Amino acid sequence: MSIWLRILGVLLFAFVVALWVLKRYIRGGWCYSGARLDGKTVIVTGASSGIGKETAKDMARRGARVILACRNKAKAAEAKAEIRRATSSGHLVIRQLDLSSLASIRAFAEKIKEEESRLDVLINNAGVMMCPKQSTEDGFEMQFGVNHLGHFLLTNLLLDLIKSSSPSRIVNVSSVAHGGGKMQWEDLMMDEDYDRFSAYGQSKLASMLFTLELSRQLEGSGVTVNALHPGVIQTELFRHIEAEKPQGVAGAIIWLASLSPNFLFKSTVEGAQTSIYCAVADELESVSGLYFADCAPRKPTDAALNHQDAKRLWEISAKMVGLEKKVN
Repeated sequence: MSIWLRILGVLLFAFVVALWVLKRYIRGGWCYSGARLDGKTVIVTGASSGIGKETAKDMARRGARVILACRNKAKAAEAKAEIRRATSSGHLVIRQLDLSSLASIRAFAEKIKEEESRLDVLINNAGVMMCPKQSTEDGFEMQFGVNHLGHFLLTNLLLDLIKSSSPSRIVNVSSVAHGGGKMQWEDLMMDEDYDRFSAYGQSKLASMLFTLELSRQLEGSGVTVNALHPGVIQTELFRHIEAEKPQGVAGAIIWLASLSPNFLFKSTVEGAQTSIYCAVADELESVSGLYFADCAPRKPTDAALNHQDAKRLWEISAKMVGLEKKVN
C-alpha cells in the first residue's frame, strides 16, 4: 500500500470519527430516570406533534394519565392513536386548547378543574417560532401572546389544582434564544419595529422571567417550576422560516438541514429528553427556578435572572390577560 493511500485512510478514519463526535454532541443529554407516574396526571400543551408528542408518549409509558392539550383536534386524535399504539396506554385524553385565545384558555382550565381531581405535572410546551407579524385573537403579538401570555394565564388558572397535588411540577419549554431577547417595555407588541427574530427572543426571555418569578412565589408550596432549552430540532416550528427561503446564515442552515436533517438537528425524541428529565427526575423534586439544557443545569443570561424585571413582567402580563393577582 502506498504512503498516499495510508494517509487517505487515516484522514477518512479521522473524518468519520469527527462526524460521530459531532452527532453525539448534537444529540445532547438523555433522561435515564426510571421514575413511574402511575396515578398521576400530566398536561402537555402542543402534544399533537414534535417534542410535545414525544414528551406525552414518554409520560404515558410511565403510567401517567396524559391530557393532550392541542389546538387541532384532528391532529391530536392522530397523536393519541400513535401514542396508544406505542405505549398500550388507555390513560390518554384530548382537550382542545388554543393558546392564542384567552377565551379558549379559560374554557380549557375550567374543564380541567371540573373533571380532574389532581394535576401533578404541567408541561408548557406549545409555541410558535419566528412567524411573520401576526396578532392573537385578543390583539397580542403572536409569539409573545402564545409563548408567554398563553402559558402565563393557563398556569395561573390551574395553580390551585397543581398546589393541591403537591409535590408537583411545572415545566416551561423556553429556548437558548432567550439570550438574544430584550424586553421592549415601551412596545412589547413590537408595533413600531417588528422583527420576527427579536420577537421570538423576547417571548422566550419572557418565559424565563415568568419561571423566575413563579418560582419565587411558589417557595414552600411543594410545587417546582423550571425552564429549559430542548435543543435545535427539525420540527414544524421551522415552517415559517422555510417558507420564506431566507438568505444569509439562516438560509445556509435551512439548506444544510434539507441535505441531512437527521444529522444536523436533534430528533424529536432527543429534543424531548430535557422536558422529560425536568418532569420526572427524582433528584429535581425540590429543585426550582433553574434553567436546563441537555438534562443538566445551565446558567441563563443575566437578563433572565433580573428579579425586578420578572416582577414587572408579571404585573404587566396579569393586566394584559385580566388576571387579578398581585406580586407580593
